[in-house]
Amino acid sequence: MAKEKNKNDTMEKIVSLCKRRGYIFPSSEIYGGLISCWDYGPLGSELKRNLKNHWWNEMTIRRRDIEGLDAAILMHPKVWETSGHVELFNDPMVDCKTCKARFRADKLDEARCPNKPSKSPIENGCELTEIKQFNLMFKTFMGPVEDSSNVIYMRPETAQGIYVNFLNVKNSSRQKIPFGIAQIGKAFRNEITPGNFIFRTREFEQMEMQFFIHPSEDDKWFEYWREQRFAFYKGLGINMDKLRWHEHGADELAHYAKAAYDIEYEYPFGWQELEGVHNRTDFDLSRHMEATKKDMRYFDERFEEKFIPYIIETSAGCDRTLLTLLVDAYDEVEIKGEKRVFLRLSPKIAPIKAAILPLVKKNGMPEYAEKVYDVLNKKLK
Repeated sequence: MAKEKNKNDTMEKIVSLCKRRGYIFPSSEIYGGLISCWDYGPLGSELKRNLKNHWWNEMTIRRRDIEGLDAAILMHPKVWETSGHVELFNDPMVDCKTCKARFRADKLDEARCPNKPSKSPIENGCELTEIKQFNLMFKTFMGPVEDSSNVIYMRPETAQGIYVNFLNVKNSSRQKIPFGIAQIGKAFRNEITPGNFIFRTREFEQMEMQFFIHPSEDDKWFEYWREQRFAFYKGLGINMDKLRWHEHGADELAHYAKAAYDIEYEYPFGWQELEGVHNRTDFDLSRHMEATKKDMRYFDERFEEKFIPYIIETSAGCDRTLLTLLVDAYDEVEIKGEKRVFLRLSPKIAPIKAAILPLVKKNGMPEYAEKVYDVLNKKLK
């Protein structure tokens, strides 16, 4: 219990620090807030922008084999029917007959009963209903008429925007396989039990890359991208003892995946997924080719054949990565009997790169410090 309390205390301290120092605020706070919705403050928005820029530089700017994309959030609803999201993008759900709360059936040990927040539904002996499937996509309507013909979805992932633009990017960039398409963008999932601060939210930002390859080279590129993505976090100074790989078993694999590994981080609330690397085979392009009758095949001169490319996906959450950086950087040090709190962030993504701190407020020092600040600001920004 003491260990559990210390872990909870750590998260509470980080949440408090984030609000106090202008990193992250509860959304709509003056109206009581909205569960699992957060706003990034002055330092938080700068940190998030630096993280996204660093990822973008690593994944596109510094590589000749990856192109960038910024696809629309709203897409033709048939995209989600074809991808399997309308039918299969579900979580198992149970209701409590006593407290009327809803829980993910596969995460009951992590859930907390509203009547007794210290206990899980199982520990509290909640009377639970039979498991039913709950679709995670947000549904709305396009235009002024709210009927079934105008149903549209908020995208639950950015990947499909890349797949439907595969031909556009290939033809316009004149890239040859193997090559990738990367994008950063918002996604929305109507999570049954969001929580743990910004770890699991209903609105979040993804940093995804889809790498198109010949089917015979999938194992080689799968291992390559596993190495690249693990090295990315090492380069940000994250404690390697708190990172590990988790291989998906047959019962965990998504319907589109041949193989999948998660990079996991040891958060105060336990080991959880930070980023996923997946071998999606030709599932997505084949489905879209069948639905649209557009030829997604690629002619490769090396193999002298036409084929539907396989896809190796790297999928990271920007908000989740940001939380990882905050948790990993948080430190408390006692100096002369006084507790001091530090965020030991990598200079690559830190919101403040340098500070000009005049020691006295006289003899023109503040004014001189402002001039130095203005000169450095132009060079560092």
